[in-house]
Amino acid sequence: MWVRDDTCGLGPYRADLVETYWHWEQDPALLVGYGRQQPESLEARTEGIAHQLRGDNIRFTVYDLTGAQPVPAGVTTLLPDPSVRTAEYVVMLAPEARGKGLGTAATRLTLDYAFHITNLRMVWLKVLVPNKAGIRAYEKAGFRAVGALREAGYWLGRICDELIMDALASEFTGPSVITPLLPD
Repeated sequence: MWVRDDTCGLGPYRADLVETYWHWEQDPALLVGYGRQQPESLEARTEGIAHQLRGDNIRFTVYDLTGAQPVPAGVTTLLPDPSVRTAEYVVMLAPEARGKGLGTAATRLTLDYAFHITNLRMVWLKVLVPNKAGIRAYEKAGFRAVGALREAGYWLGRICDELIMDALASEFTGPSVITPLLPD
């Protein structure tokens, strides 16, 4: 595990978990939340992970640390634009991991890493407006709404807006799990 708090940890994105990731990605709630209309085959997902592991994106497996053993519970991804030191953020949680605060904790840990290790100055995301639970988790982690893409998504067959949110390194407050590990 690379970084962790009391309930959540971030570790490497792992090829041996491809089937687990794929199962999470086929969950209807996740398909709706991402605005996708179709599932993906395990074969296509297996081919895709090799490319993802070699790419420049920063991916973490999220672990639930509330039990006796760490349990994979999701994935967070930073899609960086190095020329301007920003990144888009994407999170995916397993169905059984939702509603426990892991989304907020994983997002906060990923921002901590983004700002203190990767030295990004801003991280942004898009979320479908009807996804109220996601919006609350992002706000608790440090994101705030900065605009909307009108009629850019679909939620349960209905057109909806996508909310754009961002978090700035200069506004990142609260406890950091990374800065105590660094020399003064």
